[in-house]
Amino acid sequence: MTAQWRRGQKHPHCHVIHVNPLCPLCVTVEREMQPNAAYNQNGIGIDVTGIFSISGEGRRRRVTTCCALLIGLCTLLARQTLQAQGGSGRESATDTANGTGLTNAMDASRPIVLVLPFDNQTDPASIMPVAAATGTGEPQPGIQQDSAHSGGPTVSQASELVNLDWIREAAPEILDRRLNAVGYLPLTREDRLYALDHLGLPETFLPSRATAMRLAETLDAEYIVIGSFAAEGTHLKLTARLIDVTRLRMSGELVESGDISQLLPLLNSLAWQLARKLEPNLDVSRQTFVAASAGVHLDAFEQYIRGITERNADERLRHLKRATTLSPDLTEAWFALGKEEFEQQDYEDAAAAFAKTPPGDPSALESDFYRGLSLIYSGNYQHAGDAFATIARVLPLPEVVNNEGVSVSRRGQDGSALYRQAEASDPTDEDYHFNLAVSLHRNGDKAGAKRELEQALKLRATDNEARALLTNWSGTETVPDATEGNAVEPLERIKRNFNGAAFRQAALMLDQVEAARIAALPGDQRATQLNRDAREKLNHGLLLEAEREYRAALAADSHNAEAHAGMAEVEERAGDSADAREQAQASLAEQLNLDADLVLTRLDLAADQIAAARADVGQALKLDSSNRTARELRKAIEARAEAMRQKSLDPPAPPASGLPNASAEKAPNQR
Repeated sequence: MTAQWRRGQKHPHCHVIHVNPLCPLCVTVEREMQPNAAYNQNGIGIDVTGIFSISGEGRRRRVTTCCALLIGLCTLLARQTLQAQGGSGRESATDTANGTGLTNAMDASRPIVLVLPFDNQTDPASIMPVAAATGTGEPQPGIQQDSAHSGGPTVSQASELVNLDWIREAAPEILDRRLNAVGYLPLTREDRLYALDHLGLPETFLPSRATAMRLAETLDAEYIVIGSFAAEGTHLKLTARLIDVTRLRMSGELVESGDISQLLPLLNSLAWQLARKLEPNLDVSRQTFVAASAGVHLDAFEQYIRGITERNADERLRHLKRATTLSPDLTEAWFALGKEEFEQQDYEDAAAAFAKTPPGDPSALESDFYRGLSLIYSGNYQHAGDAFATIARVLPLPEVVNNEGVSVSRRGQDGSALYRQAEASDPTDEDYHFNLAVSLHRNGDKAGAKRELEQALKLRATDNEARALLTNWSGTETVPDATEGNAVEPLERIKRNFNGAAFRQAALMLDQVEAARIAALPGDQRATQLNRDAREKLNHGLLLEAEREYRAALAADSHNAEAHAGMAEVEERAGDSADAREQAQASLAEQLNLDADLVLTRLDLAADQIAAARADVGQALKLDSSNRTARELRKAIEARAEAMRQKSLDPPAPPASGLPNASAEKAPNQR
């Protein structure tokens, strides 16, 4: 299975064809032949499960990892593979059998999940206006009040008062993010819309189970989530089922219900149930799932969903701006707002919106790409180059490197090296040859410029700009030369389109490479690396992702004090005080540390245990007397102690005017 092979040869078992000898992952694999393994030119097995592209070939779907897109990542993988195997460049059969090779390290494939919009099964006659349902005039999500109406609505009136259809798209939005956070690969809304269009169906189409299976086949999904919701008054019931596409099995109903104001916690809890169905041994708590949306206002989330589903561009912009105003920390809304402003050519505002995406977010790479484009179009070439360089350090795809080169060239510097890198990654793209030609000509290499321009024309003979430029440079016509200052110099071409599927494929492979590298480390070093990753995620509010990393660190080293302290902070943020205290105490039992002391201080302060809180913060300040958080907690403790002392000195408040004293009023049979 790991036999050596050369360029152009088919692997006998999985029909792999190697395209470029420089690229260890440039392969095409027929899924039906060998779904979970490909082999690079060194004979090293690589798990490609979940790396997919939509081909529209029915059952003969192809999994493609393209050299043109992944050359930089492939170089990284090859180097790390050699390092992990001591420079051998080949995985032995013994290593594979013992589970120590690259294939085993990367074997944690991510199942592909398609979450469909939920069916709205609400009976309009069952919905009551807010005033009748709650006795208040406070607005509820999706419910618009009619000041002229004060009683229960008729069916026709209810249709005007209530519009809960936005929940159809809210459900897959939340479920996708939660399942992605715990290791699954949910297909995006864009993927789903593409598949619907491919099947000739409108984007608002609610598929039957048979059509859902066709969508799953089109998208190579292994699982489908179907669901519905129904509201009665302000009570909401969510129902979901999980379909195993491979085994053709459907789970029983998974149900969550509660007040409509608790929609996000309900969806988070439903996501936990689905994750447990997918992985019964899932070690992430329900509380962490529920707390994942703790900082998001429901009305802001509603505006965000309306913003991404509205057909009118101005209405989309209005809803998204409203969402970011109501909830400034709602990353998804900022990202969608940035894309909308980018499409409307409001590049400065788009760049500011994209900058709100934190580094650990699933959309961070795409956000940085569009932020770089926005900065280029608004003339901020220095920051544009920085944005593309940030992506290139993680994922050096050719379009990213090319745009970094454009940013460099627009500042009057030589970007030739970057264009060469992009061209080497994808020699079939004529734009990279054109850009290198322009850059070489500007920097005095006329012969090299002509060669690159000729190559661009070989790839696309209809490129009139390149043909006119070559004619000019060849001197066959009396066309003013751009370098003489009397003609407009050609500009390098910007790669505007973001290939989301390619980026996700590459990012997934990068995650697998990193997982393989970490898996090869000794337990204590592995825990240290996982702790570092978890802390970064926790700092950005990604509780689910942080908990997974900390639990993995504890699995690698159960006595790791930092991992226990991190878990204590995760449990504290999730609202599980008992588990947070237990983890903090376990951390301090292993080693005195500041983070665990601070968690205990906050827990004791919240419980009004002033003496214990003083002891905790005192210990923290012994470890770091200048720590700002500990100093602020000490002030808060003393303020709470003073407030409690004043309260104990104040006499009890007299009964309210006109009301009898409850203690003096006795029942007749007690007199």
